[in-house]
Amino acid sequence: MTTSRRAARRRALTAAVASGLVVSGVSAPAALAAPSADAVIAEVYGGGGNSGATLTNDFVELANRGTAAVSLDGFSVQYAPASGNSWQVTPLAGSVAPGARYLIAQAKGSGGTVALPSPDATGSLALSATAGTIALVQGTTALTCKTAADCAADTRIKDLVGFGAAAVIREGSAAPAPSNTASVARGTTLADTDDNAADFTSGAPTPTNGKGETPGETGPPPVDAKIHDIQGITRISPFKDRKVAGVTGVVTAIRSFGSARGFWITDTAPDADPRTSEGLFVFTGSTTPAVAVGDAVTAAGTVREFYPDAPATSPYQSLTELTSAQWTVQSSGNALPAPTVVSPDTVPDTVAPAPGGSIEPLPLEPAKYSLDFWETHESEIVSVSDARVVGPTSSYNELYVTTKPKQNPSVRGGAVYLDYDRLNTGVLKVASLIPFAQQPFPKVNTGDVLTGETSGPVEYSNFGGYTLFATKLGAAKDNGLQRESTRAQRSGELSVATYNVENLSAMDSAEKFGELAKAIAGNLAKPDILNLEEIQDNNGPANDGTVAADRTLQKFVDVIVAAGGPRYEWRQIDPENGKDGGQPGGNIRVGFLFNPARVSFVDRKGGDATTPVGVVKERGKTHLTVSPGRVEPGNEAWESSRKPLVGEFVFKGRTVFVIANHFNSKGGDQPAHGRNQPPVRSSEVQRAKQATVLRGFVDKLLTSDKNANIVVAGDINDYPFSPAVQTLTAGGALKDLIASLPENERYSYVFEGQSQVLDHILASKAPRGLDYDVVHLNAEFAKQASDHDPQVLRFRPSAGNPVQDAFYDLADYLEKVLGKL
Repeated sequence: MTTSRRAARRRALTAAVASGLVVSGVSAPAALAAPSADAVIAEVYGGGGNSGATLTNDFVELANRGTAAVSLDGFSVQYAPASGNSWQVTPLAGSVAPGARYLIAQAKGSGGTVALPSPDATGSLALSATAGTIALVQGTTALTCKTAADCAADTRIKDLVGFGAAAVIREGSAAPAPSNTASVARGTTLADTDDNAADFTSGAPTPTNGKGETPGETGPPPVDAKIHDIQGITRISPFKDRKVAGVTGVVTAIRSFGSARGFWITDTAPDADPRTSEGLFVFTGSTTPAVAVGDAVTAAGTVREFYPDAPATSPYQSLTELTSAQWTVQSSGNALPAPTVVSPDTVPDTVAPAPGGSIEPLPLEPAKYSLDFWETHESEIVSVSDARVVGPTSSYNELYVTTKPKQNPSVRGGAVYLDYDRLNTGVLKVASLIPFAQQPFPKVNTGDVLTGETSGPVEYSNFGGYTLFATKLGAAKDNGLQRESTRAQRSGELSVATYNVENLSAMDSAEKFGELAKAIAGNLAKPDILNLEEIQDNNGPANDGTVAADRTLQKFVDVIVAAGGPRYEWRQIDPENGKDGGQPGGNIRVGFLFNPARVSFVDRKGGDATTPVGVVKERGKTHLTVSPGRVEPGNEAWESSRKPLVGEFVFKGRTVFVIANHFNSKGGDQPAHGRNQPPVRSSEVQRAKQATVLRGFVDKLLTSDKNANIVVAGDINDYPFSPAVQTLTAGGALKDLIASLPENERYSYVFEGQSQVLDHILASKAPRGLDYDVVHLNAEFAKQASDHDPQVLRFRPSAGNPVQDAFYDLADYLEKVLGKL
């Protein structure tokens, strides 16, 4: 499974500083003739009702920077997308008083929970959340200008703002890009220099109408509150969507980069209730807050619960934060509160209560549940010492450590996930608030250690759960983790390997091909048969109807030879375009490589994307109707998913059936650290169907020949204890070989710091002398050719005749003994 967790996100952690727009070789866009002396565009927000938004509507806000009221009768606000190719109009009426605001509500989305205050005008424009242009126009006829210069020459335009780097029409340089959770707004002075980049900043949206009302102000008046009052004893603040004032605390950390900037404060006068956090995040959008660590502040603002997607349907937990905040620095240089020290016994072993739904309304029990423990320390400073790495550094500059080093340790330093109710609660994600120029983020592998103290505020993230954002980062100690190699098969052994090569296409780099090939020729000891998952078509993600993968496979085979491997042949079936899921345009599929010097492939014509493979018996021998062939490709179980591929092989006169698989992904499952407990694993339904269909085909083979040599291998995308795998192994027809390993070796993949199983090799009863190995060379390392570890099975196929098998076994035994002399 390739986890689709690398989408653009609010908590951007891959850049240490924000950079300005640089336009090279292009003349600066023209400005309007003169800045407006009175009515200006004050704020623009296009994320209303989008994923993660609190507000339900987009809006445009005007302001009057003059000394007299301005009539808006006959005016309009107009919107053009970033390309500037058309304009849409919302007529205005009424007036805006000096120093006052004028709120224009625009399109409403399906998300969000907070309505705008009563608008002064209403339109239906669906504004972009990231880039576009808004103009204040004298008249209601749609503009026709399509460039900055042409719009600057149109005297009907009183003010204009282009936001987001993609905006073609703007004054000067474009204002920064807003988002689903941030608007672009002028400063309090309403300065208009005809340079949008200089006049506008990004931050939390603050819609204000002509009466001065903002969201929530029609409800209860602001109340004084302490941080522990705001955090409360459940996950949702009792002050949610309310204005609060008099919030005091010391600044403990600052996030000065990305689109979720802000600072953390901690109250130095805590209450006696262990369920209430004393920390709070003050969100300032893309504006770096003017505070310093050690400042004592008194703040006011609106309490929000931030979800990374639509709050009503989000499977994730929320972050309690203060938005639209104003604060006063009372003093500086204050001592910071002591961090909460997390030791091996601090975090409970049980994840969460299991109400069969949301845990949000439940009172927190930090001594009983790990998710409750972290929630009671949300936004507080915590520290860990000499923390062992259980998830390597990712391309997003994140890693995972364990606070409980004795909790299900793997043989190589990870934390093994062994059952649904045995999640490793000691796992904690670590990111950094320290500028990388000052301290580069460590590149570590599983088993390495962050020595000394690592400390910083804790915050919930939809990617990985509770995360420590380090203001102090321990030094990395390399514990020397090595990539594994397996032994070579003996002459009487057939070796079958499975390897998910993570969206490999002919367009990939020589480095990726080379690393994969080196592993096959070296670490995997040149397996006789190699199941491959995630082979893409020849042009990879280009979505142009291409389905053939011959260039991808030919390139792979050639590079394996160059790496010292055999000249493999391949067999596969091109899927129907867009029917097998995976990366759009990639048309991933499973396939076989095999070494013709060691094993023969039995080609039987007729196999294609839609023809199901069958089982027949002729002259006492079982064989396939087509080879290679796909297992029931028309069955609903394989909708938008890879279809299993069956191949008929012959090794030393013995027939072996190999079935390559890549079941549907876990996409859509609720997270283990989410607000719904136990989490709903909706993707299991399809894999259960797939397992039933595949098991049915295996049973057909075994009905025809009870001694059939069958190997089922690939990315099953599920655990040994899952319903899908239990279906495949029911009654002992197939043996799941990873379950035969010691518990501390049962993994082939690392996700969010949990070493787990997605890949499997299963075998029927007939193969003898099974020697199985997971070859750890990717998942535990910061540098990976794939996110999966390959597996190898060596065995002696059965002839179905006890006498022949005994003779065969004797020869193999003698070779083994003589090889040791």
